[in-house]
Amino acid sequence: MSIATNRALTVAVLGTTQTLSWGASYYLPAILATPIAAEFGVSRATIFGIFSLALLLTAVLGPAAGRAIDRRGGRDVLAVSNVVFAIGLVMMGLAPGLPVFCLAWAVMGMAMAMGLYDAAFATLAGLYGKDARNSITGITLIAGFASTVGWPTSAFMEAEWGWRGACFGWAALQILLGLPLNRLLIPRVPPPAKAAPVATASGPEPQLRDMVLLAFVLATAGFSAAALGAHLPGLLQSAGATAAAAVAAGTLLGPAQVGARILEFSFLRNINPLVSARIAVVAHPLAVAVLMLGGAPMAAVFVLIHGAGNGMLTITRGTLPLALFGPVGYGHRQGLITAPARASQAFAPYFFGLLVDAVGVQSLWLTAGLGMAALGALFLLRMREA
Repeated sequence: MSIATNRALTVAVLGTTQTLSWGASYYLPAILATPIAAEFGVSRATIFGIFSLALLLTAVLGPAAGRAIDRRGGRDVLAVSNVVFAIGLVMMGLAPGLPVFCLAWAVMGMAMAMGLYDAAFATLAGLYGKDARNSITGITLIAGFASTVGWPTSAFMEAEWGWRGACFGWAALQILLGLPLNRLLIPRVPPPAKAAPVATASGPEPQLRDMVLLAFVLATAGFSAAALGAHLPGLLQSAGATAAAAVAAGTLLGPAQVGARILEFSFLRNINPLVSARIAVVAHPLAVAVLMLGGAPMAAVFVLIHGAGNGMLTITRGTLPLALFGPVGYGHRQGLITAPARASQAFAPYFFGLLVDAVGVQSLWLTAGLGMAALGALFLLRMREA
């Protein structure tokens, strides 16, 4: 098997297992929260609050998972994540009440730290070094359909077997599909390289500053993405769109994200990742300006621009740290850089929801301001890189 064929197979495997893991975790509450809350006699907000705590645990454990990938390669870590996902899902399906359900989501938080995008990006960095950029883009292209696949799959299993059966179904898919794919078809990485100097900085202090700046960029972007992901239809209605028009515009989010990733994979593949990051970050403030100036008739344009930026940012999350700091120690560094983003994503739906309830569409000035601050941080990175 040629190197190119082997790499294409690795990307296809990781894209498939990422789709499975996102569907079995991050996208699960959207479908199952209502029946779970009804059975346990709690509100949907309580179920999503537990999910948010699991995301916080993922942020805490991310650096350790990345360090394990740096040392052992991603194959074993990703395979273990499939087992841990399955354990958490089985616990969830068997939970007699809220305490065990909370414990199940703690297990899921551990699995997400080991098995979602950052772990896959670190796996590719270990395999292909600085040449991993197109491979990272490739798996985000495939896994960009995780919600498209995951939500209907969860809904089908819940309708046929109930919410507990849906948990068992996802657990079975983790063991029967995800585990063998990750364990048998992802190559073993070579021995880890020794630490190398960072290209963008002359010592540890400049490197730390760059890491802090990049963490800020990803945290602000993560906040905006999670906030709008939870409140997009309501925001568009507060801008004057009808309920039907808001839903119709919202359906453009996924295609816009995937379309931007295709653009990154083709026409922008040779552009400096820092330039791609700036384009991605400025997209949301531009979208907000379009909506504020044009009102409800520009709802679809707003979603397309915001979605395109968000789709590119998912890739930037993996490629920019690789370009700035290199592949050595990528997993651990990636876990540190993305921890604030995971935390901001956990809290964004709740806090932004309060703001939307108070000021409606004017709440978008917050996310637009965060986007401009992130753009400024990216230009500071350029100053150090020169």
